[in-house]
Amino acid sequence: MSRQSQVTAWVGWVWFAGIVLVMIGLFNVISGAVAAFSPKDLVTVSEGAVVVLDVSTWGWIHLASGVLIALVGFFLLAGRRWARLVAIVLVVLNTLTQFTTLQLTPWWSLATIVLDLFVLWALIVHGDEAERAAR
Repeated sequence: MSRQSQVTAWVGWVWFAGIVLVMIGLFNVISGAVAAFSPKDLVTVSEGAVVVLDVSTWGWIHLASGVLIALVGFFLLAGRRWARLVAIVLVVLNTLTQFTTLQLTPWWSLATIVLDLFVLWALIVHGDEAERAAR
């Protein structure tokens, strides 16, 4: 059997990535829903400048991205090739959005960034094995 068609135990990392994507998506949905239905604005002072953020708009963005990330996670667990490619893009975007909230929620953002990096590694290095295992 050639190495190209062999499925190894590393495929578990891709399933881990799919499960983490579903969890991150659901967490984004929850935090997005809380923010979307919050009537408050966030006012911060940074280096002498006042920044006003509409929390509900940011919440709707998190809500929509959370639903999308969770759905892609489910399709990734089913071994869909397109889901792997879409998941890589969404995880990169999620990592970037976590950097924007790093000052507000540092521990949560760092934990999510670390999980995102593990997911990226699993999808890029071992994603093709999951597709072969699903066949």
